[in-house]
Amino acid sequence: MRYGIISDIHGNLEALETAIDALSHEKIDKYLCVGDIVGYAANPAECIEKTRALKPYVVCGNHDMASGGLMGTNSFNEAAKAAIIWTRNNLSRENIAFLKRLSFIAKNKHFILAHGTLEEPEAFHYMIDGYEAYRTFRVMDRQVCFVGHSHVPGIFSHKNNRLNYFYKEKVKLSKDEKLIVNVGSIGQPRDGDPRLCYSVYDTGRNLIELKRLTYDIKKTQKKILDAGLPPFLAHRLSEGV
Repeated sequence: MRYGIISDIHGNLEALETAIDALSHEKIDKYLCVGDIVGYAANPAECIEKTRALKPYVVCGNHDMASGGLMGTNSFNEAAKAAIIWTRNNLSRENIAFLKRLSFIAKNKHFILAHGTLEEPEAFHYMIDGYEAYRTFRVMDRQVCFVGHSHVPGIFSHKNNRLNYFYKEKVKLSKDEKLIVNVGSIGQPRDGDPRLCYSVYDTGRNLIELKRLTYDIKKTQKKILDAGLPPFLAHRLSEGV
């Protein structure tokens, strides 16, 4: 099986379309979405529709949950709050219903998905250190876990009772190893690289790849500004922060 994995789209249609076009040439058997389809950028409805058309395994992110009205906005900064309110007002009832139906965890025999961490997935902890990685490894019942939320691609490995963190474009999975793979962000990267990031998992080759692509950032920025969303949400895209 070849899986195409996307996360943290955040209403960025130009980035999503670029990723989908690239993945269409990857001989993908099944798609996975690790949450936060909406929030921040100006095309939440279109991003929901294009994501649904992929018929993916999908889990909810905190922005999906808040935009669907299932959680408040007290934990969000002011720009994120403004985007959530704007997003709520620009989604159909059908799209809001879709967001409300999303689960916290999805899995099959090859993988498990959660937006932040497997331990307390409903709390949306960030997978940014060894402590959170250990807590997820402790409850993992699959060899590979895909996460997002931090918008920073990277991989935690647990092998021979040792925990390591690294970033590589290609990783070969060994039989006695477990991996937590943060697939980065389609719509708002935060690792200093403004290019979108997605992942491909080939179970036949035991190979996981993290891939970066450029997209039309200026078009996305113009849409954000024209929609009256906070200008910071547009400007940050050029810097990858």
